[in-house]
Amino acid sequence: MNTTTLDQWIGNQTTVTAEISPVPACQMAATLDLDTAVQVGDPLPPGWHWLYFREPAKTSALGPDGHAELGGFMPLLPLPRRMWAGGRIQCHRPLRLGDHAERRSTITSITPKAGRSGALCFVEVTHEITVAGTLCLTEIQSLVYREAAPADRRLPTADAAPTDAQFSKTWQPSSALLFRYSALTFNSHRIHYDVDYCRDVEGYPDLIVHGPLIATLLLDLFHHQFPDDLITDFRYRARSPLFHPHPFAVHGTRNGAEGYAWAADKDGGLAMDAEVNLKRR
Repeated sequence: MNTTTLDQWIGNQTTVTAEISPVPACQMAATLDLDTAVQVGDPLPPGWHWLYFREPAKTSALGPDGHAELGGFMPLLPLPRRMWAGGRIQCHRPLRLGDHAERRSTITSITPKAGRSGALCFVEVTHEITVAGTLCLTEIQSLVYREAAPADRRLPTADAAPTDAQFSKTWQPSSALLFRYSALTFNSHRIHYDVDYCRDVEGYPDLIVHGPLIATLLLDLFHHQFPDDLITDFRYRARSPLFHPHPFAVHGTRNGAEGYAWAADKDGGLAMDAEVNLKRR
């Protein structure tokens, strides 16, 4: 990859406006089997901003993996496989249902690397969400692009997850749950709904649970465990994939204003972990 050519994409920006409508929030609550009633004026739960600011690429403009083809806002990379690697969310003030918000996205870094599985490239995007000119949320999103999977690909064994959780919740990732979340986030990445594509092209055993969905469930764990506190900072990293239909668990610990969250697969392997900061409302 020509780093000089890639550097030309750094600073590329796009802006999207959205009404933080109660409708997607109600649908998300149903998707997660929550009995929460939502209405205009309520604060949007943490992580649920991913339901909004979707840029609707035409079906004819999708690549073979179901993502919008590169070369518009995102850099034109010769790497076909995309994964959500992690990121950071800083909450400055709550988004509220009924708000009219703007998200400005900027490509802040592009870093080619050589890994054990071949060439890869990390792209960092910074999103700033404002309401009436006031900054509500800053998100740094890290995406990784990889070479095509070899025919004899073997998935590495996940590192062992911690076992000292203070609170936990188990989830069963049904295909209906994955489909609903894909629909809510207008995400047509085929690894979440096309099992033949997963196995034959990407080399995975089954459908993959969305990275942002796992992050949302980690946030949801703290949000419901500590309803009187606000999550102000959330730094997370994907470690290994979670697959349908196997159950997985989200766990957390807290010491003062600092928390630690993680998701573990059915065998106790670490799938995602996160540092969480909270403060009293």
